[in-house]
Amino acid sequence: MYTSESTKFSAKADIGQTSRILIVEDEELIREMVVVALEEEGYEVVTTTDGRAAVEYLKNCEPNSGEESLDLVILDLMLPQINGLDICRLLRHQGNPVPILMISAKGSETDRVLGLEVGADDYLTKPFSMRELVARCRALLRRQRFSTVPQLPILKYKDVSLNPQECRVLVRGQEVNLSPKEFRLLELFMSYARRVWSREQLLDQVWGPDFVGDSKTVDVHIRWLREKLELDPSRPEYIVTVRGFGYRFG
Repeated sequence: MYTSESTKFSAKADIGQTSRILIVEDEELIREMVVVALEEEGYEVVTTTDGRAAVEYLKNCEPNSGEESLDLVILDLMLPQINGLDICRLLRHQGNPVPILMISAKGSETDRVLGLEVGADDYLTKPFSMRELVARCRALLRRQRFSTVPQLPILKYKDVSLNPQECRVLVRGQEVNLSPKEFRLLELFMSYARRVWSREQLLDQVWGPDFVGDSKTVDVHIRWLREKLELDPSRPEYIVTVRGFGYRFG
């Protein structure tokens, strides 16, 4: 069986923090101490007391299962029915990336290495302080948040591709060097292909609303971009002038 502990948000919790942690521990005293320590930090806590119940709960937390997802698993090594090593192996075999903090009374180097090799992200030896456990949980959750930052898609149109992550632009397979303003201008165009932008809109989006200067600045940067993108800048196929309105891409 698994139980959902009541959530107690405190002043220590980060604003907007809703991390959900599963504790798999059969020793009641340790389990209750960990629950209290994590709830005081503002985490939502769910507990199970044996390996089989943990596997069932984790299965229900898979995407599209209808259950809320988990952000971290605190997993005891020695458990009834299914031990922590086997649970860890199963999760990684299924491609489940949830961070796992393994806890155990076995503190030899061999045991720690084995736990990490089967897929645990961290290993904590009993007895441990609640302060250290909370610190390790924070570190794992922080690492998970950074690793799950969505990657911006590469923008492509005909022979032009723009990689927002790497700030790189390829034209007909060759990398071209763009100034920061040229890059931002091209990224805006490619993000909204076929949309017509006025000079004022482009100034606001790329140069910012506080820009003080002539709208001809846009025309100059458009000319520079065309020289780098177009086979024939005088007959552009990428950045097209829409007379009386402004410019569009494509």
